[in-house]
Amino acid sequence: MTDHEKYPAKRIAFQGEPGAYSHQACHEATPDCQAVPCASFEDTIEALTSGAVDLAMLPVENSTYGRVADIHSLLPESGLYIVGEAFVRVHINLLAVSGTKLEDVKTATSHTVLLGQCREFLGAHGIKPVSGVDTAGSAKHIAEMGQLDQAALASELAGEIYGLEVLARHVEDHANNTTRFLICARAPDLSRRDPAMITTFVFRVRNIPAALYKAMGGFATNGVNMVKLESYMVGGSFVATQFYADVEGHPDDANVKRALEELEYFTTHIKVLGVYPADRNRRKMAG
Repeated sequence: MTDHEKYPAKRIAFQGEPGAYSHQACHEATPDCQAVPCASFEDTIEALTSGAVDLAMLPVENSTYGRVADIHSLLPESGLYIVGEAFVRVHINLLAVSGTKLEDVKTATSHTVLLGQCREFLGAHGIKPVSGVDTAGSAKHIAEMGQLDQAALASELAGEIYGLEVLARHVEDHANNTTRFLICARAPDLSRRDPAMITTFVFRVRNIPAALYKAMGGFATNGVNMVKLESYMVGGSFVATQFYADVEGHPDDANVKRALEELEYFTTHIKVLGVYPADRNRRKMAG
């Protein structure tokens, strides 16, 4: 089944200005959807929960920067469900107004995270980093300013949207810079849509000795591959910890079913956030 067949003629919300990497993810993973920009992650989630859009594209982690903490805290309480994932290669480009030469550029504006991913390139060319609100917003600002000595670091899509030229392509320090996105909907889709499935869930362990060790034992003994396990505090407490996990397989698989049943014995709370096909680029881009 192609991406075009999976998400036909729908509206999908993303956080950021047009041309953001989340916008790029919408283009690549849901090409038949109309992408709708939102100011914040909260606004993106609200657009979906209110019915204004059909799907939401949410970044969950980056191979260089790490996890997007806001999503880990917002998604479990949103009432939304993960129905897909997308691994998007983040190519960072130096963009400037027409007529600018690389040697003219004195400053480059972008989101702080992106600036940190281009230190080697900026240092080699004597370009001063300037923090902007976000990547696409920085490209928009540079286009409006029209100064030959000012550039932006953003996607090629942002350059196309705001009429900027690419002075240098793929200037990121790490060649495997990749962001994983989650495609969310208002209702779960528990069907087995692909031989390779991912199940995502959150849980809290009981207050007993070695509770986490015992809770994880069921996945090991049943041969279930856990590809992600992260913890974060909830409710502003240092003792209330929630765990976020991804495992390979479907809840109806015998081994996954047994592992989840064993997990339930050692937990006070389990919530499945989604069951969805593994992105075809998962192994290639995550490895």
